Amino acid sequence: MFGFNWKTFERSGESFSSAGDGAPPRHARKRRPRIGLALGSGAARGWSHIGVLQELEARQVPVDVIAGCSIGAVVGGCYAAGKLAELEHFARSLTKRRVFSLMDLSFSGAGMMSGGKLRDELARELEGRQIENLPITFGAVATEIGAGHEVWLRKGDLVHAIRASYAMPGIFEPLRIDHRWLFDGALVNPVPVTLCRAMGAELVIAVNLVGDAAYRGTLIADAAAMSIEAEPDEHDNREAREQDQALRRSPEARQLRRQFGRAANGAPGIAAAMLDAFNITQDRIARSRLAGDPPDVLIAARLSRIGFFDFHRADELITLGREAARRALNDIAEVAALDGQLRG
Repeated sequence: MFGFNWKTFERSGESFSSAGDGAPPRHARKRRPRIGLALGSGAARGWSHIGVLQELEARQVPVDVIAGCSIGAVVGGCYAAGKLAELEHFARSLTKRRVFSLMDLSFSGAGMMSGGKLRDELARELEGRQIENLPITFGAVATEIGAGHEVWLRKGDLVHAIRASYAMPGIFEPLRIDHRWLFDGALVNPVPVTLCRAMGAELVIAVNLVGDAAYRGTLIADAAAMSIEAEPDEHDNREAREQDQALRRSPEARQLRRQFGRAANGAPGIAAAMLDAFNITQDRIARSRLAGDPPDVLIAARLSRIGFFDFHRADELITLGREAARRALNDIAEVAALDGQLRG
């Protein structure tokens, strides 16, 4: 049971929570650590970040710093701007058909999609917001094309920073910021614990979306001994039929289905293959980065049954995020109490 009393702490000499009846006197309080959230990449699975934040807020766990990568930058940026409820409404409104309607094909640039429709959705709520003026310290991670530099976006236009952080190579067109062309930050730092600490977090809670059984690679010594092809089950067939019916009216949507879906024999389209390769890569990078700079608390939601393109499953993902955060509450309380004792 999570029974930690945050009122026993104060920050920078001022209580962050109003003292109610029975609250300990000010001289008995200890300065609480600055708490940071590192929200990892993971495409559609990132909707679970919404549930994590909702659960922490419901349990009155304060958040002072947020570092986000890719979809983590989307959710983290909206939270820092006070727009989490609007993002939740958008996520829950998505259906398969609407997801495809937001994908604007563009084969003239450096990505399959221009990202204009998604940009418009972000701008509707966040246009004109500057990162340095947000009520919560926020930063996003991106990757510089060519040089491979890890770029930390901690000031300037919030929408541009978020878009640069999720610009997956080959899928979305890159963004130019400060004379640098930027791609998805998951190529260098999928769960940005280091950025969180650099922005002043003393206790870091990281949320990893890809570290599950789906990408725990093993050696297959004899591929010839494996079945070449498995028959899809009835659930898969039913989903495919429903999606076909939803997309039948639009030639553009059929093209997207070919690129992001799979053929009858299971072979992935080019975009699906790129997404899978990208997710395997970011999983390996995340393991290495987290081993080198581990967070104080790691939240790993149980998301292996959720596809990286299942943006229409927000209801389920938000619930799973809340459950994952709930399981970690005692760990957060224990680490915060120890940190408070060391810093008191």
